[in-house]
Amino acid sequence: MQDIQKTIDRILKLKEECNAVILAHNYERGEIQDIADFTGDSLGLSIQATEQEADVIVFCGVHFMAESAAILSPEKTVLLPEIHAGCPMASMVTAKALRTEKKKYPDAAVVCYVNSTADVKAESDICCTSANAVEVVNSLEEDEVLFVPDKNLADYVSRFSDKRIIPWNGYCPTHNQILVTDVLRAKKEHPNAELLAHPECRRDVVDLADKVFSTTGMVDYAKSAGDEFIIATERGIIHRLQKDNPGKKFYNASEFTVCPEMKAIDLNSLLLSLENMQHVITVSEDISAKARISLDRMLEIKRNR
Repeated sequence: MQDIQKTIDRILKLKEECNAVILAHNYERGEIQDIADFTGDSLGLSIQATEQEADVIVFCGVHFMAESAAILSPEKTVLLPEIHAGCPMASMVTAKALRTEKKKYPDAAVVCYVNSTADVKAESDICCTSANAVEVVNSLEEDEVLFVPDKNLADYVSRFSDKRIIPWNGYCPTHNQILVTDVLRAKKEHPNAELLAHPECRRDVVDLADKVFSTTGMVDYAKSAGDEFIIATERGIIHRLQKDNPGKKFYNASEFTVCPEMKAIDLNSLLLSLENMQHVITVSEDISAKARISLDRMLEIKRNR
């Protein structure tokens, strides 16, 4: 315990010396969330970083999140403490493969989930988050939408849109392995709990949910409703939920809701990142400029609401 406190103290000292801000995704380890300046979803954190006077952004998340921060804050140094922290779903689509698919649907708009690489964002017309995907799709003039890379989120959006949604065959392994049998078991064990599901889950799991939310939506909803919740998303968020709502109870929908990539960063790797200014995440100017357009188009919808 004493060694842990020394590590924490060293991190906080280096953060001040480097004029850094530490961002932690809702799925990160509890100790990383606790030491972060801001905790939230990937895009929200990147936007938060643009509003800080910091010179260095330490993004405790996965690679595509650090890329988004670098695109939105090109004047700042963006660090990813664990260089191998990736996203399996983001890896399921490449810019080259997307260019090939776009030729099959020349009249379709390309909507890209933010959980994707900068290269893929650069090939897209507009980005979306899990919270605003329906709004983004319905804002488009095109009648066809090529939606990448998450087929489950695409399916969820299709329920609320008259447009033809063409899904990419990608998915989040962590959400996709939450099964109906797991959820039914959890509901039987906790009959008074509301089931909150992420739209990256399978359709049959979403059908059982009382509410479907992004991670930010879950955080906001839990503060204002109910006392017990079954959470169908990566279990790291339960640390945040319990911290924000000490009098309430939260249960995992499945024992398999762990993303190894999100758990790759620990206090030691965070310390090394600040000590050695590693690992710097950059995006080439041409890719960044194109990706920024798709991000800005999404943000413009939010501003005009």
